[in-house]
Amino acid sequence: MKIGIEGQRLYRKKKHGMDMVALELIKELQKIDHENEYVIFIKPDEDRNIFEKTPNFKFVELQGGSYPFWEQKALPKAAKAEGCDLLHCTSNTAPLSPKMPLIVTLHDIIYLESISLFKKGGSWYQKFGNMYRRFVVPRVVKKADKIITVSEFERKRIHDFFGFPEKDERLVAVYNGVSEHFKKIDDKTELQRVKNLYGLPDRFLFFLGNTDPKKNTKGVLKAFSNYIKETKDKDLYLVILDYSETELDKLLNEIGDTLIKENIILTGYVVNTDLPAIYNLSTIFLYPSLRESFGIPMLEAMRCGVPVITSNTSSMPEVSGGAAYIVDPFKPEEISQGIKTILSDKKLREKLTEKGRNQAKKFSWKSMAENVLKIYKSVYNNHYKTNQGL
Repeated sequence: MKIGIEGQRLYRKKKHGMDMVALELIKELQKIDHENEYVIFIKPDEDRNIFEKTPNFKFVELQGGSYPFWEQKALPKAAKAEGCDLLHCTSNTAPLSPKMPLIVTLHDIIYLESISLFKKGGSWYQKFGNMYRRFVVPRVVKKADKIITVSEFERKRIHDFFGFPEKDERLVAVYNGVSEHFKKIDDKTELQRVKNLYGLPDRFLFFLGNTDPKKNTKGVLKAFSNYIKETKDKDLYLVILDYSETELDKLLNEIGDTLIKENIILTGYVVNTDLPAIYNLSTIFLYPSLRESFGIPMLEAMRCGVPVITSNTSSMPEVSGGAAYIVDPFKPEEISQGIKTILSDKKLREKLTEKGRNQAKKFSWKSMAENVLKIYKSVYNNHYKTNQGL
């Protein structure tokens, strides 16, 4: 069996959520499958040394211009030319005419949901991407041989949205994993290196912010403002990863508190290998998103022994498994109360830390890759039998 995998953005330096999931999948498949052949299709970029060379894996740099053209024209043409028996598209969309059995990973369908929250805000790039997916995904769902999503919450969401028949087995949930380099770090030299590199303070809350409205950056800033006003704790900082000062100033003006800016640290983009140290150095990890299909950062923080505050919405209770402090993300006062409670209660911090480590152990990239490989074999066998009239 020759398996084609779409990894369009994997060679770019700044990799995010879906990119990291595809990256970990491919790395684990290299470890566990020495029988089948793989062709990974990637757009040329500068980060080319992320994969080990293995005999049954071929990495094809595929030119093709814009995202839609690359996916709709260049990718299916190249997959056919390479003789792929099936094609797995990993990032929410896929070619409308794949020329072979198609597996698509739908991490979420937020861009299809009629919620005003997600129609506002976000960059023009994000808005264009959502418009493209709104056109493509409903059509791809009808054609795909298998649809993988990342949680039971999202599986049910997709099932209901598209009106899947009750016994339709094309839609399955396969949990994401968490990388083993996220762990408790005792090396004080490494911790100090990262602390100096990113200008981190002694006490801080850690938040992965971006301009996507679902991340609830505005709510986090309101909560932090509430906390500072109520406690007068000027020694606690909020560290935000990968967020611009312009966007920060805009939100601080909207919430009516620009004074807390002196207690906010913007790190810029952080390479994945430095993230474990930042988690380790933090006091609490904030993940009160409005909507998530999974929530890998929660598990990363838990593996590093950091108490987590997360939401009572979407997949987050499912993935956190009772090992996080749960809040209503639409109520900043609940987030600030969570911060105060965890900081003032040592026994609670210890309890969340222990439960978090145990919860994170339930998720691995190896398990995810093993489940995906079973899906490849199932799709291939079903297609072969159908074509042979068996």
